[in-house]
Amino acid sequence: MGKQNREIGLAVVGCGTIGRIRAEFARDYPGIGWIGLCDIKEDLGKKLAKDAEADFFTTDYKELLKRPEVNAAIIATDENYHTGPTLAALEHGHDLFIEKPLATNAKESAQMLKGIQDSGVDAVIGYTQRFRRRFLAIKERLTTGQIGEVTSVITRAFMNRMVPIATVRRTDERENLTPMVVSGTHSLDMSMWLMEGKEPASVYARSTDKALKDWGTKDGTFGLFTMSDGTLFSMNINWALPVVWPGAVYGLEIGIVGTKGVIDVEDTHRDLVLASEIPQGAGYAPEGFEPEYKRHVDFLTSYPPGDIWNGQIWGPIREETNEWFARVCTGLETPHATAEDGHRNLVLTMAMDLSSKREQIVELPIDLEEFYK
Repeated sequence: MGKQNREIGLAVVGCGTIGRIRAEFARDYPGIGWIGLCDIKEDLGKKLAKDAEADFFTTDYKELLKRPEVNAAIIATDENYHTGPTLAALEHGHDLFIEKPLATNAKESAQMLKGIQDSGVDAVIGYTQRFRRRFLAIKERLTTGQIGEVTSVITRAFMNRMVPIATVRRTDERENLTPMVVSGTHSLDMSMWLMEGKEPASVYARSTDKALKDWGTKDGTFGLFTMSDGTLFSMNINWALPVVWPGAVYGLEIGIVGTKGVIDVEDTHRDLVLASEIPQGAGYAPEGFEPEYKRHVDFLTSYPPGDIWNGQIWGPIREETNEWFARVCTGLETPHATAEDGHRNLVLTMAMDLSSKREQIVELPIDLEEFYK
């Protein structure tokens, strides 16, 4: 990407938790000259418009995205509703930041990817963990061959069940709101990024739903990928840990074994523990849901976007957002996930769910029609 040095006219579609965070970063970024917001909840959007000092607000994303001031857009709607605003933004040639997953429907994801490729716009997907110092350090060591050829990767994610409860309560369309598609996608993206260049050839997975069945989702999914070069990748997630689990959101472990070395990552946040007589809030607090039990212990820094200081959020989401602004303004090369990465991640997470449902190996790459039989 070459130098552009252009001013950003930013549209933010979706004014919930993450849309709010990114819009407030935009307010403080010197390269942004205009901010417009959209949300179907007018009170929510107008409150953010005031806080982010936005220039425009509407409940109609098409009205926002056709504004002449706009040249870049953040799509921060609920997971099921990325497709409409993304395609509308493409009609106007806007650079895009789309929250993960790219979509929750494989056909819609493929449609979005094709639209992005055909339009030639620069589009990235919100995989915030790529901007953490530890993972950038690991990526550099792998790129420079410090452990030789990677032969196996083991990834395990544990999550507090408040996340799936918050996610599924917002919609009745829950078929693809699974632990892999919604949250396992983060650790899968990280693993695939660290294994860059390796192609999955097959996957076998199994799931369980003892705790979250009544919420319309699975507890966890464990899978084994075999890559085309014989590398093994074990990808396991459970997002049904009890509400008292000290991890506010995400706890991740990754082991990467190569022919000349190993990298072992414990990203569980157990090195910073708070215990208090005062109940601790959840990383994602489902609106209107009051858990039976209170959390009195917290693994600090386990909320993936970052942590609050002085009313501001500091952490990888700040770097990710501001680096995207720099990417749009100047053409800076950044570690953002591409639209191709996003589509691949969705298909692989859905392939894990399909393998679990069929209780058999799924060969990759997969015909998308397999997901709809």
